[in-house]
Amino acid sequence: MTQAIQAQQRGILLSEAALKQVKSLRDKQGTDFCLRVGVRQGGCSGMSYMMDFEDTSKITPQDEVFDYDGFKIVSDRKSLLYLYGLMLDYSDAMIGGGFQFTNPNANQTCGCGKSFGV
Repeated sequence: MTQAIQAQQRGILLSEAALKQVKSLRDKQGTDFCLRVGVRQGGCSGMSYMMDFEDTSKITPQDEVFDYDGFKIVSDRKSLLYLYGLMLDYSDAMIGGGFQFTNPNANQTCGCGKSFGV
């Protein structure tokens, strides 16, 4: 896992590699999106991670917003109950590469790493 970006206490942590990758993906979209991270029921372990770009105008007062040098990560408060302390990392390895979730709240995870149980 790469070094986490250190700053004020944040509920969702990003590695430098993950921040670089999400900024690159956002820049390809050609607009100023934030990254919404959440959970939903489903997946092999009971809950699945979700993340997608979203227009910043859709941020609501019920959302928690974490700022990474102008790049915003957004999560609804219900999802944050399951995600608080989540470390999002990124690897460009040919095998096992992509985004990886390290969730201190999960007591089980599936082999693909995209779903968890509490």
